[in-house]
Formats: sequence, C-alpha cells, structure tokens
Amino acid sequence: MFTSISFSLSAAPATTPVTPPAPVVATQQTIPQLNLNTADALTLQSTLSGIGKTKAEAIVAYREEHGAFASVDELLEIKGIGNALLDRNRDKLTVN
Repeated sequence: MFTSISFSLSAAPATTPVTPPAPVVATQQTIPQLNLNTADALTLQSTLSGIGKTKAEAIVAYREEHGAFASVDELLEIKGIGNALLDRNRDKLTVN
C-alpha cells in the first residue's frame, strides 16, 4: 500500500520592503567671508593664505590711514600683495 506523504511548502518568510536611500543632493557650502574693514591683524594672519604678521599689520595700517576698503582689489595697493596672493584669497574676503 501506498502511504500518502504530504509535504507542505511554505513561502519564504515575509520581509520588510527595502526602501531605497534618499538621493544625495549636492549643496553649495557657504564659505564665511572675512570682512577687510573689520578684521584685526591676527584674524587676517590666521585666516588668509600667504598673509603673515607683517602683511596683516600692513592691511590694518592701510585701512586706518585710507579709511574703509571700497573693494577687495584695493589690497593690491599694499606693498607685498600682488595679483597671485589676492586671487588665492579673493573668495575668503568681503568689504561689507
């Protein structure tokens, strides 16, 4: 005689649906700018590339003698600051 064997197949256990990660949206970071008309020599020296103590003090002295900077390009009037140095730091500076 034949015996009936019954196999029960079960489905795979239920799983939580996988939610794809949210897309990464590139955002432009805002770089805080240094105000040439209010920054002291120590801040200028520590924040700007290629600006040491002497040039930082010269920037402050120029501002005290000539008044507030009207534009960042006025830095070119200071001895020792040329186009390359200004261009390296331009994005870090403002004259608000």
